[in-house]
Amino acid sequence: MKGFIYGLGLQWKMDIRSKSMLIACYLVPLLFFVFVGGVFTSTNPESKYTLIQSMSIMGVIMGGVIGLPPSLVEVYGGDVKKVYKANGVPIFLEFLIHSLSAFIHLLIMCTIIFVTAPIIFDSVIPSNIVVYLLGLGIFIGTTLAMGSAIGLVIEDTSKVTMASQIIFLPSIMLSGIMFPVEMLPKVLQHFSKIFPATWAFKAMTSDVFDLSHYIPMLVVFVISILICAYVLLKKIDE
Repeated sequence: MKGFIYGLGLQWKMDIRSKSMLIACYLVPLLFFVFVGGVFTSTNPESKYTLIQSMSIMGVIMGGVIGLPPSLVEVYGGDVKKVYKANGVPIFLEFLIHSLSAFIHLLIMCTIIFVTAPIIFDSVIPSNIVVYLLGLGIFIGTTLAMGSAIGLVIEDTSKVTMASQIIFLPSIMLSGIMFPVEMLPKVLQHFSKIFPATWAFKAMTSDVFDLSHYIPMLVVFVISILICAYVLLKKIDE
């Protein structure tokens, strides 16, 4: 347990110094929040009611799907994996440490948005904080699980970037955080339901707990974790 805590602390320090993590988890999401948040609230005053949720979801997707996979490729796609194996370190440990560290970073980023959005843009705080936090926590976990699956399955940095974009762009455009899903053609409305961001937005903007909003995210989470476990078990034998 002490080794795990030490590893988590070490990874946290490395993330703070990592340009890619700084850009994906803080710089890009917060700049997007400042500039796009201003556009949203000036062109559509009603957006202030969902601005915190929209910008948080965008930041989580950016950090979890764009920022995390390359870090895992560096660990499991190169010689670092051999070093862990030679020293008897469980191969799944770095996966857990990276995921937990990224979870903390994304939670901090979302907290910054939550605190500053009412001050900068006069946005409205979610009416049900518990439901908002529950939806946010499950969404962060699900997004990191998807990002981990991408980073473990695809061991080429350029291909990882392409795969991440395939999830990132539709999640942003079809989830409802940019414009209402009802504005989309029926086909795209149905297609949007396969992305956890769509259900996260529904969950985080709801006043009451609705289990139907969380089940799709949990299904994606379980599938992603099973994929990660399968890949890691295969790497043990390599």
